[in-house]
Amino acid sequence: MKAQRVARELALLSMSQLSSNLEKLSAQQLSDLVLAAVRALTNEVHDILETAAAELKRSNDRLLGSEIQATTVQSSRTMVYEAVELTQTAINRVAMAMELPEFLQLTNQKEVKAYTLETLTLVNAHREEIDAILQQAIVNWQLNRIARIDRDILRIAVAEMRYLGLQERIAINEAVELAKRYSGEDGYRFVNGVLRRVTEQFHETVSQE
Repeated sequence: MKAQRVARELALLSMSQLSSNLEKLSAQQLSDLVLAAVRALTNEVHDILETAAAELKRSNDRLLGSEIQATTVQSSRTMVYEAVELTQTAINRVAMAMELPEFLQLTNQKEVKAYTLETLTLVNAHREEIDAILQQAIVNWQLNRIARIDRDILRIAVAEMRYLGLQERIAINEAVELAKRYSGEDGYRFVNGVLRRVTEQFHETVSQE
């Protein structure tokens, strides 16, 4: 399951580089997209650590300021509070950066690459059908007006349920986790709702056959 989770996330990051048209992509082009996603993650580690270092420096400046520049007890407390907040944010960033090397290492596994490429291939090959399924499940809204990251998460989930045989419950849960990580504040609720309607439609179709 961990390998599939990494592959799913890698597919999502790769999809952000796909053109919106439906032209067929070769296996080599898809591989290049995955490689570009891995490189982007590597750069993200560097950026996160640089940002964390800058926040720690600002925190240190606030602490020094609370001793030297503060004119009242209240202003001193404010500076200390700001320093604590900056330090906590920096710690959170470092923790995030520490998770990425393991993720990057897992992307080199054959099963991860294979599942990533299979997912990308299926989403690209069946984009029209997948989008039609999603459009039917979206109430009073247009698929092309949804944030791209949410569309891609939904497409991956439908592809996994429809073409890879992943259990609906697992596909929904995994999509929700992706949305919590990459989407907006309420994105995961939206993704959950749409995919539950998709599964209801699947069941209705099967019962009518």
